[in-house]
Amino acid sequence: MALLTVVTHPLLTAVVLPPFLFLLVRLLYRVSPFHPLAHVPGPILPRVSSLWLIYHAWIGDECTVVHGLHERYGPIVRTGPFSVDIADGEALHDIYSAKGGFLKAVFYGNFAIDGHASIFSEIVPEKRAPRAKAVLPLFATGNLRTGKHVLEGIVQRFVRQVQKEAEVSRREDKAVNLLDLTRGLAVDAVTGYLFGRAYGGIEHGMSRSEKKAITAEARDGKTSSGGMSANGMVDIFVSVGRFWYLPDWAFQWVEWLDNKFGAGSAEEVGVSIGLVDDFVAGIVNDAATAIAKEKADANVNGVTPTSYPGRLLSAGISVSETRAQCKDLIFAGTDSTGMNLATIIFYLMTRPKTYQKLRDEVLSTEVTDLMEIQAMPYLRGVVREGLRLSMANPSRLPRVVPPSGWTFKDVSFPFGTEVSCTPYELHLNPKVFPEPLAFRPERWVEDATSNLMERDAIPFGLGPRQCIARNLATAELFLAVKALAEQDCLQGAKAVGERIEILEWFNSHVVGEKIEAIWT
Repeated sequence: MALLTVVTHPLLTAVVLPPFLFLLVRLLYRVSPFHPLAHVPGPILPRVSSLWLIYHAWIGDECTVVHGLHERYGPIVRTGPFSVDIADGEALHDIYSAKGGFLKAVFYGNFAIDGHASIFSEIVPEKRAPRAKAVLPLFATGNLRTGKHVLEGIVQRFVRQVQKEAEVSRREDKAVNLLDLTRGLAVDAVTGYLFGRAYGGIEHGMSRSEKKAITAEARDGKTSSGGMSANGMVDIFVSVGRFWYLPDWAFQWVEWLDNKFGAGSAEEVGVSIGLVDDFVAGIVNDAATAIAKEKADANVNGVTPTSYPGRLLSAGISVSETRAQCKDLIFAGTDSTGMNLATIIFYLMTRPKTYQKLRDEVLSTEVTDLMEIQAMPYLRGVVREGLRLSMANPSRLPRVVPPSGWTFKDVSFPFGTEVSCTPYELHLNPKVFPEPLAFRPERWVEDATSNLMERDAIPFGLGPRQCIARNLATAELFLAVKALAEQDCLQGAKAVGERIEILEWFNSHVVGEKIEAIWT
């Protein structure tokens, strides 16, 4: 009787009933034949609510689950009320390249850094264009050729550190975390080449206990010696990818809670972010000082007016935003390239014949030009295959169908539909890559002119919004893999574990934050 009184109370009815009816009508509409995506197959839950996709992104099995949908429903599946995933490389050109490609989905804005949209996360092309234009020359082939000596010097430091760690491993029967080492190379390469001063990550790859030691040093007012203190910052930025689909208001709350009570609240993370912030602030200040000298060859502690921060400042970008852009570059360059290189090394260790074949080519080929190095057939196959399998960025690359709508293979998509292709789905397609889970560099040598492989391999994205630093990252990988083989760094190395386990966030998270090897 009391329940009936509550339900029939006029005020409560006026408050509760309208939202309930609205949600019910919306639910029925989304599963009805009147919905504009009713013709796209998929299970009930994704049709009803975007929470389905948000949940699977959060727990880190998004790519695997969506792959299951493709196996069940075909190459075009519904992944949300207004989102669709397409497992067909023919769709790539229209979505990502033609006429500049479709615009990025609104939730890319959740990857903003310190209140500023980065070159990666900016949704509006007109706002991104002047920032990208200012720094693009640094990634041109000609400049990379000229600056190859910088990368080579960093690679040689990396090789020496690998040899040092290998010796300790042999002597103490101790596993080495390759991911720490490769991240050290990546952060030094991106800062050394683009900023003019390397961060100092190679020689001091840190374990968890060492991170805690740095935290203790910070509490005692001591200064850290640098090293891979960037790991904490990189890992916490990676973790954002587990909830990036959330609307802005929800994202802000979840990020605040995570920073207050979750992984972001850890002391070593705060110290790591602080150290990176200090490094970036110093770089940007030196760039501003160099610009003020009004000399083309001005140099302040290695930083010049034509460096990455110097170019942004000269283009009228504020100091605050320039710092944010530099910080974003450090994160992206460290995480993706570190993951790619660690994956390549892992596969070379598990396949001694492949490693020997690579080594034979490297030792028998005398080339020094960067483009000639990248043209070495088997080395190219090793790098391309590593990029295909590493899954540094495995999940959706969502774009929004323009006002004119879009039709793909007789399937129409109305304005506002989020459409995507995933590296995970395309890179593991057995019709394009036979034995897709096998690390087989030969496929890129024996079938080097395969249009389908070239089309569907998208480790850096595609079109004008693909990774701005892809040429730099590729140069790093070629030089590092060549040097490792040339100096036989992987002799006696064995991988710890049979596979690399990841959480399938936008930037993949390696389970345990380790890709380990042991030398015998």
